[in-house]
Amino acid sequence: MDESLPIKVEVVVSPDAVAAAAALFDDPVVARATAAFIADERHHLLIGYIADRPAGFVTAVELLHPDKPQAEMFLYELGVDRQHRRQGLATALLEGLIELCRERGCGEMFVLTDEDNVPAIGTYRKAGGVPESAGIMFHWDWRRGT
Repeated sequence: MDESLPIKVEVVVSPDAVAAAAALFDDPVVARATAAFIADERHHLLIGYIADRPAGFVTAVELLHPDKPQAEMFLYELGVDRQHRRQGLATALLEGLIELCRERGCGEMFVLTDEDNVPAIGTYRKAGGVPESAGIMFHWDWRRGT
């Protein structure tokens, strides 16, 4: 991959853009879920393009709470196609999301990652994130009977 190819990051407003980037997601893209995600003004999806091809994405959700004067942005998922890693795309996606946070008046942004996910930790630090103790995550998944 030629590292000099330009990176473009766009906020997604069309299900067609998600469908074109479907290979980037962990699971098959669901049309109904995509439409609902895009329709919700507090759900955000940015896709990063290299040579006009989808190469990565970031999803985030604005969270409101009665004792918070400003929304918080939860960075839900950041993914870059394996062949396009270490070319600045993850950083560009985060920069785009940070700019969106500022435009929307969010007071802060946070993300959870595993302690052994060294590339993610490096990317989040590079983008100005500060590590905090996250405690223990609990999970409920009714789809799988747990």
